[in-house]
Amino acid sequence: MFRTALRNVAAHKARLLMTVLAVMLGVAFVSGTLVFTNTISDAYQKSSAKGFDQVDVAVRAKYQDSRGDKVGRSAELTRAMLDKAAEVPGAASATGVVTGFTAIAGKDGKLVGSGWQSEGGNYWGTEDARYPLARGHAPHGRGEVLIDSRTAERAGYQVGDTVRLSVDGPVLKPVIAGIFTTDDGNVAAGGSLALFDTPTAQALFGKKGTYDEIDVKAAPGTSQTALKSALDRALPSRLVETTTGKRLADDQAEMISSSMSGMRQSLLVFAGIALFVGTFIIANTFTMLVAQRTRELALLRAVGASRRQVTRSVLIEALVVGTVAGVTGLAAGVGIGAGLRGLLGSFGASVPDGPLVVTPGTVATALAVGVVVTVLAAWLPGRRAAKIPPVAAMSSVHAKASTKSLVLRNTLGALFSAAGVAVVLAATSMDADSAQAPMGLGAVLLIIGVFVLTPLLSRPLVAAAAPVLRLFGVSGKLARQNSVRNPRRTAATASALMIGLTLITGMTVMAGSLQTSIDKMASASIRADYVVSMANRSPLSPDVARKLAAADGVTASSPLRNGESRIGGETEFLTGVDGSAIGKLTDLKVDDGSFTVAGTQVVVDKDRAKSHGWKPGSRFTAHFEDGRARTLTVAGVYEGNDLISGIILDDAVLTPHLRDPADMQVMVRTSGGASGATKDRLEKVLGNNPAVRVQDKQDISQDIAKMFTLMLNMVYGLLGMAVIVAVLGVINTLAMSVFERSQEIGMLRAIGLDRRSVKRMVRLESLVISLFGGVLGIGLGVFFGWAAGELLGTKMATYELVLPWGRMALFLLLAAVVGVLAALWPARRAARLNMLSAIKAE
Repeated sequence: MFRTALRNVAAHKARLLMTVLAVMLGVAFVSGTLVFTNTISDAYQKSSAKGFDQVDVAVRAKYQDSRGDKVGRSAELTRAMLDKAAEVPGAASATGVVTGFTAIAGKDGKLVGSGWQSEGGNYWGTEDARYPLARGHAPHGRGEVLIDSRTAERAGYQVGDTVRLSVDGPVLKPVIAGIFTTDDGNVAAGGSLALFDTPTAQALFGKKGTYDEIDVKAAPGTSQTALKSALDRALPSRLVETTTGKRLADDQAEMISSSMSGMRQSLLVFAGIALFVGTFIIANTFTMLVAQRTRELALLRAVGASRRQVTRSVLIEALVVGTVAGVTGLAAGVGIGAGLRGLLGSFGASVPDGPLVVTPGTVATALAVGVVVTVLAAWLPGRRAAKIPPVAAMSSVHAKASTKSLVLRNTLGALFSAAGVAVVLAATSMDADSAQAPMGLGAVLLIIGVFVLTPLLSRPLVAAAAPVLRLFGVSGKLARQNSVRNPRRTAATASALMIGLTLITGMTVMAGSLQTSIDKMASASIRADYVVSMANRSPLSPDVARKLAAADGVTASSPLRNGESRIGGETEFLTGVDGSAIGKLTDLKVDDGSFTVAGTQVVVDKDRAKSHGWKPGSRFTAHFEDGRARTLTVAGVYEGNDLISGIILDDAVLTPHLRDPADMQVMVRTSGGASGATKDRLEKVLGNNPAVRVQDKQDISQDIAKMFTLMLNMVYGLLGMAVIVAVLGVINTLAMSVFERSQEIGMLRAIGLDRRSVKRMVRLESLVISLFGGVLGIGLGVFFGWAAGELLGTKMATYELVLPWGRMALFLLLAAVVGVLAALWPARRAARLNMLSAIKAE
């Protein structure tokens, strides 16, 4: 039986090749994902580990939790603590570290690196082992800075050049005193690093003689744990905490691995979808091969082969195919992993140098996935073949499924579908956070139910296409009959396409609805022409608000200044605004009272008013950062949103209590309204700072929706592979259909049907099957998009369902194109059949 199985593999190379391709694509995606994420993770871990070479123990300030009416804050690492750490037995040196956001502009005026990875810090003394100088000298004063060698190379800077940079809004123009090398992971990933002397860094980053961290280097012969113990005894434990360099490196590695885990899981989901779609093709392929060998298998049974041996022979074929697919998929996956790493560079991101990582786990996973998926998919056709009685197989009395099995299938499908719809509908009425798991369960149940019901659904839906197919005469009529001749196989093929289009349509519906809702939110709640903020959303210097208020053409402006407070024993964040201007800059719906922000009168959003039991006229006491308290009065209750929410009070009341006033954004209204010229004028007032963004309402909406658009484009690209697999499935189904109807096609040719009509018949059959899958996929996608939108609507008042009719029509057209392309080879093969040979075929 083993030799028979191998012989059958060799005898059906062409059809098995399509199965190999389907499995190989899924395996390649799985192994490529593992290679890519392992490579990136390993590169970052090694790079970050190098960054801790100069740190044996790190001393950090403890956060003092909020208690009662006292606002929490971090303790400060002072110069006295630094000196004490340096004097601890076993310490060779101690370095005070200061860090903060620092945006560097290139010679073209644009931001170098990404906003989140543009960092600044202090250069310690005249020599700093952390950052070896490649050329130049240490910086002195606000007029000098060091930049990393990668940034210097990318931007074309040399020692002595003047560079434009910003830490919180205002533009600085220091001279580049030197260029240094570093193993910093952010720099390796495409970010930038600027270093000032310590007093300048402390002043720029608001530290005022304090440090963010104290790094202690151990003397020769002193272990990290011994040095840590000595520091724990010397420094006040209620104010500081110590961590060994090894622990820091391990934590960093774990954090990197965790961040890669999210990406890995997302990519593996799409790989799983491709493999799931591939199972339909495998099952169809082996069903076809078993159908071709029905009499052969019956003869084997007649001469003594048992059912188990027949099933085993089919599974051996699947094992061979799965092994070949696993090996080729692994090789392709290594290439995909290398390609994805190179692709990051084309998007402006770079990765630390390192080898391509192919772990034994990746190899084992690729082979296991290829073999297991193929064998499982082939098990049912093999079992079905073994159950056919030899006499019935030789007489071909076994083709149709029994009425009992069809009733059972339809009943199960209806139950699964009903349960899925019920669970999804129930989830839409739940809280968004707790509804995710039920929503996912309902979606899975519904997809399974529709898949089981597709043979039943195929007849009415295909019948609906009959009027159009009649236009093609005999070819159209035959195509309709052929597409419902074997509804199970047709349904399995259509389901492969259905799954991909369900996900694509659902994501498109959600993305389009979110974009419209965000546009509505921005236009409904903001009257300001522009909102000014930092590129990385870090706080703005108060100087920015002052410059904008004094700019020509500005009729109203207000900062949004955040401050922490304690109210009723709970932490609440306050937003300080210009009370006289905020009404001209926002258009928030007031549910109760009036939108009055003046003196001690404040407005609060509906959620906070409900949680505290406040209404217009309610008075409460706010305890500020400096320990002082103020009694405030609620003037009105408004409906908050993702752009504006919380307790809004007059900036004149809040600012005196803040240690370091800073604004999250500044709203601006101008006499001429939003225009390109006005935006250019405001940017010029701010020194054409690349770290500061001046955005109108459309910019804000696009910025918020950018991640959804990026996610949607990724989904389109990743699910493209599932569509390719579905194409292979349609080809397989048509090839099977042509094989089963060889005699029939020969007879049609003999009575006058020409080759062109035969090709048209096969193409129309393919088109009907693909459109059937497309209609099911789009219908399910719209339902899931609506259900997910119902959950989002509980958190976004402006959410409304928007059906992208144009894109859905495009998806249906895509399904039609898939059908036409998939039919090319089977149609050509059918048209070239020899009439006499086909008629004589059994």
